[in-house]
Amino acid sequence: MTKRRYTRMQEIEPEIIAMREAGKTRQEIADHFGLEKQQIIWWITRYNRKRAKLSEGIMPKPKGRPRKDGQPPRANEKSELERLRMENKLLRDFLQFTERM
Repeated sequence: MTKRRYTRMQEIEPEIIAMREAGKTRQEIADHFGLEKQQIIWWITRYNRKRAKLSEGIMPKPKGRPRKDGQPPRANEKSELERLRMENKLLRDFLQFTERM
């Protein structure tokens, strides 16, 4: 059987994790999916690094090219508008409370 050079690891990720928890070796996992052992080793390394960063509270960086204007894409303009209105109301109330307005 020939080994696959490329596969979408995200699709088989839950199965790999389950096999690791069951005590399978890296070679057994690679043989099961028709991959090379080195592919499994690198996947485990990346997975462990990602888990360590998440446990430290570091979020993974977004993939892809950044936007030209340097601004993140607008998720929802309506919710942003509501947030700004609420912020303005809170500031107005604070100023009235402190008798500065």
